[in-house]
Formats: sequence, C-alpha cells, structure tokens
Amino acid sequence: MSNVTHYPSLIFALTFSALKLTAWAGVWLGKKGRELEADLRDDFGLILAATLTLLALIIGFSFSMATARYDQRKNYEEQGANAIGTEYVRADLLSPIEAAKVRSLLGSNLDQRVLFYTIHDEQELLQISARTVQLQAEFPTQRRTRDIGRVGLSLMRLVASHCRRVTLRLQLFVSR
Repeated sequence: MSNVTHYPSLIFALTFSALKLTAWAGVWLGKKGRELEADLRDDFGLILAATLTLLALIIGFSFSMATARYDQRKNYEEQGANAIGTEYVRADLLSPIEAAKVRSLLGSNLDQRVLFYTIHDEQELLQISARTVQLQAEFPTQRRTRDIGRVGLSLMRLVASHCRRVTLRLQLFVSR
C-alpha cells in the first residue's frame, strides 16, 4: 500500500476542500444563529486571540525544528565531505598500491553516498548502507606506524559521518 504523503497534490486538494467546506458551514451557521450580546462578543474575541496565538506558536516552533534539522544535516554532510577529501589527500602518505586502492574505494564510497540520497525505497537504502559499510571495511589496515595516525583519523571521521547520515535518514523513515 502506498504512503499518502507521496501525493502532496491530493493532500492539498482534500485539505483545501475540507477547509472551504468548514468555512462555508461556519458562515451558514452564523447567519442562522442568534446575534451575540456585547459581553459575549468580548469573551469570544479573547478566545479567538488566544487560539490564534497558540496557532502562531505551533507554526513558529515547527519551522524552528525544521530549520534546526536542516542545519544538522548540512553540517553532517559537510563533515563527511571534508573527511572524504582529507582521506583522499592523505592517501599520498601510503604506498602507491595502497593509495590507489584507497582512492578507488573512496570513489565507490562517494557513489554510494550519492545513491543514498537518490533512492527512496527502504530495502534499497539498507542495501546501500550495507555496501557502504562493506566498502569501509575494505580500506587497507596494514599501514606504516607513522601514517596510521593521520590516515586512520580521517578514515574514522568518514565512518562516523556515515553513521550520522544513516541515523538521520532512518529517523526520517521511523517518523513516517
């Protein structure tokens, strides 16, 4: 069964129709009802102001949370891109064979990152994530002692970036 959020035009049309119908019903009932007295009209105005204030707060907090989540994703992606770039440059510290292997694996890893954001099927996302973990496990571990600190640190940043990215994406699926 398809998710209704995949059809925003349908949701818009249904919501717009429902709002138009309720507004029409409110006008119709208002014409049929009795006229409000002055003191009741003041109370009604107070309730209306409080309701609109709460609505404004809800909308404001919703936009604030959406902006914060966007900023968090943007920062994680920037850290991931920096980790890939750093690992690519630090591959020069390795032997030529290992450097070529690391660069090839980084290219494959980058392809998987792009696929991760273009695919929307949950099963395919899990396969992409598993393939990314497999690629990261293939990175050479037999490094010279003086290079392991620099190259290993950028590889750790790359793995941490992947973990944060997957966590954010899976939170999106859980919230649906």
